[in-house]
Amino acid sequence: MHSTDTKSRRRFLGKMLGAATAATLPVAKMTMAAAAMESGHDKWLDGVTGSHKCLFDFPQHKKGAGLVHILNYTSTYLAAYGAEVSDISTIGTLYAVGGSSSIPMAFNDAMWAKYKFGEYMELNDPHTGKASVRNFFYKSMDGDEVPRVGPIGPFPAATISALQADMGTIFLLCNNATVALGMDLARLGFGDAAEITAELLENLVPGIHVVPAMVIAIEKAQAAGISYNKQ
Repeated sequence: MHSTDTKSRRRFLGKMLGAATAATLPVAKMTMAAAAMESGHDKWLDGVTGSHKCLFDFPQHKKGAGLVHILNYTSTYLAAYGAEVSDISTIGTLYAVGGSSSIPMAFNDAMWAKYKFGEYMELNDPHTGKASVRNFFYKSMDGDEVPRVGPIGPFPAATISALQADMGTIFLLCNNATVALGMDLARLGFGDAAEITAELLENLVPGIHVVPAMVIAIEKAQAAGISYNKQ
């Protein structure tokens, strides 16, 4: 039997996601428009040039499992199939809302500290044993236990920055989900939802592509002949 708090949270999230999809917040519209002018809604598709191309859909962080699977895909093509890095195109998705979501993986350390994403996601920093105030999914530190995959090495760590730099992986962030996250953080007492959303979108880790809605980005990927891998 669910508690009253759980039911209330579900009702709130339902309303929040509906509002996000409608894109009613002026700031969210403005930031989406800015992102569109800078790169175009589907500009990220221009970077998908490999003969082996796959979108890894991971709305949940699962402690970085989606990143490990991207690395496994690329490193196996390199080692077992004799492919070159230029032959492989991979895409990762960052979206959804709530403690299990992957969306906080898109934001820099300042946002992790300010909005207490370690507590939000119930993830501890391996160095301190306390709720993380840094985005260790983006870049690891010496001493982090970051998986490395591949029968032949060395291969990069399974982090966003390493996959971007060494494997050319593209990471997408859902604008609608970011609006919803801003509303959830406002509910938790962090301030005004529109201001939070704007600040989050101004503090992305380098190289993240903002798309209007992940459901459409996934559709565009499939229309472009990109394989789909659900995580």
